[in-house]
Amino acid sequence: MIQLTKVAHIALGAGNIIRKHYTNNKPLVAQKSDGSPVTDADLAAQEHICEGLSKIEPSIPIISEEGNIPDYSVRKFWQRFWLVDPLDGTKEFINRTDEFTVNIAMIQDGVPHLGVIYVPVKNVIYFAQAGKGSWKQCQEADPERLYSRFPDPSKELVVVESRSHANPRLETFLASYKVKSRIKAGSSLKFCLVAEGKADIYPRLGPTMEWDVAAGDCIYRNSARTGQHPVMLDYNKPSLRNTGFVIGLAPGTFSFPT
Repeated sequence: MIQLTKVAHIALGAGNIIRKHYTNNKPLVAQKSDGSPVTDADLAAQEHICEGLSKIEPSIPIISEEGNIPDYSVRKFWQRFWLVDPLDGTKEFINRTDEFTVNIAMIQDGVPHLGVIYVPVKNVIYFAQAGKGSWKQCQEADPERLYSRFPDPSKELVVVESRSHANPRLETFLASYKVKSRIKAGSSLKFCLVAEGKADIYPRLGPTMEWDVAAGDCIYRNSARTGQHPVMLDYNKPSLRNTGFVIGLAPGTFSFPT
């Protein structure tokens, strides 16, 4: 049995590393082959996380954004594996918005079984495990259980959306709803805002990678009062790339704009 507290401790350690880079250094930024940025903080956090997870149970494979990703011919046989984004929101880190996170999830039989999101600047951690609910802990306070429910789509909705990834299709999608307010946020914090009831829906109509969403998906799924919320995300696909999704509305109750 994987102990959630051990995974949370690893996330806190990675967050401390990131925070030191954020506070003390001008980040060293390089460009990856896909054009996205990577910093020395990303790489240092990844090293810490992979080392820590390997000590928990060496037999469990790790997929991390900044690591080498095995071919699907190897991965397709995995029943469980770690899915890691050591610094989710690298653009937010570079732009100093404070909205970046450490994301660690375990995928088991194709769904997120465990998820941890740590917000280094705010010293806030979110965590969830199947059958144990979703939780939020602020600094030294006691953990708080998180609950969310499907909103009535005919009523006014609070929408959380990406700060860094504008998409014209989002405006078309939202035109079908009564929007009370819109919150812009970076990284996996958008999942957390829905899980804790501060936002009703999070529509993401552009591409993401599995490591971007797994921990947040786990925290949202397990914020249901009973069982789990259904989510339209799949894991360990041949490409690890996601198309659009909507968090907060039941799958099958909405359609994407063409």
